[in-house]
Amino acid sequence: MASYRLLIKPSAVKEIEALPKTDRCRVVARIQKLADDPRPPGSEKLSGRGQYRVRQGQCRVLYAIVDTDLIVVVVKVGHRRDVYR
Repeated sequence: MASYRLLIKPSAVKEIEALPKTDRCRVVARIQKLADDPRPPGSEKLSGRGQYRVRQGQCRVLYAIVDTDLIVVVVKVGHRRDVYR
């Protein structure tokens, strides 16, 4: 299986940088794992959107998958209470 390319929107980069340092390291590691398996166990497709989400503690990573070009686009990262708004 080919590895996917990761693209992170600039707004998502700012959201990652705003996380506490301990959470930031875990979220970045989780995002890097998406390159190998964009649909890992525990990921869910969001209804009404063409996006998926993966949990990392209290944080959620929302991302889209473009299978034709082998790209994973990280759209939003944040605390679970705010990320879906």
